[in-house]
Amino acid sequence: MTLTSSVTKGNVYLVGAGPGDPGLLTLRGKALLETAEVVVYDALVSDAILAMINPAAEKIHAGKRRGQHSLLQTETTQLLIEKAQQKAVVVRLKGGDPFVFGRGGEEMADLQAAGISVEVVPGVTAGVAVPAYAGIPITHRDCSSSVTFVTGHEMAGKYRPSIAWEAIARGSETIVIYMGLHNLALIVQQLRSAGLADTTPIALIRWGTRPEQEELFATLETVVAAVAERQFQAPAIAVIGQVVTLSPLLSQQSTGDREMSET
Repeated sequence: MTLTSSVTKGNVYLVGAGPGDPGLLTLRGKALLETAEVVVYDALVSDAILAMINPAAEKIHAGKRRGQHSLLQTETTQLLIEKAQQKAVVVRLKGGDPFVFGRGGEEMADLQAAGISVEVVPGVTAGVAVPAYAGIPITHRDCSSSVTFVTGHEMAGKYRPSIAWEAIARGSETIVIYMGLHNLALIVQQLRSAGLADTTPIALIRWGTRPEQEELFATLETVVAAVAERQFQAPAIAVIGQVVTLSPLLSQQSTGDREMSET
């Protein structure tokens, strides 16, 4: 599809919605949702955040879930161009942060090439917030001074080489994997082959920061069987490393803090 452009009247705002808890949405993001004329939103944006959208705004679902793509990426960008030619405030609402595995960089480049003014409003990324809500600090002075964020879902036809799991296994004390549940067995095999011990702790956290948050704790040796037994499903963040063992100690405190903040 050819992306078309003309003189524009509006701006497109790439807004990060965060991982789901509406309390994690930035003040800038909230203000834009309340004044938006058009909001094009992703599948993983929570209902609580969608409820903040200006009631008069046009709402368009453009979410992408595995096997359930509602719009192609080029169609989404073309839609944003067309809406910016008609309206002053167009929000592209993306789960987490637009520039962390959110294709925000691609959308921004295409919009700018079409002559559209774009502003990025960062969001709290799931790789930081979701482990925190499970009581897992992704760095800790006693056991982790490095963290790697990696996607577990490589796009078909993407650039090569593919993810260097061996280098990640050897070079980082904490590994946070986005969108990795479908390929979990292969990822675990690669990490074990690279030298990570079978006893290395791993946590899977589904719908993190939301009321329906669900957690699964295991080791690299046991996690694939545990996922099958629990029928644990996406969307989920995976955290691998010794920091996972801190969850039983810290999760109760973090939960209590959240409960206090809601009263």
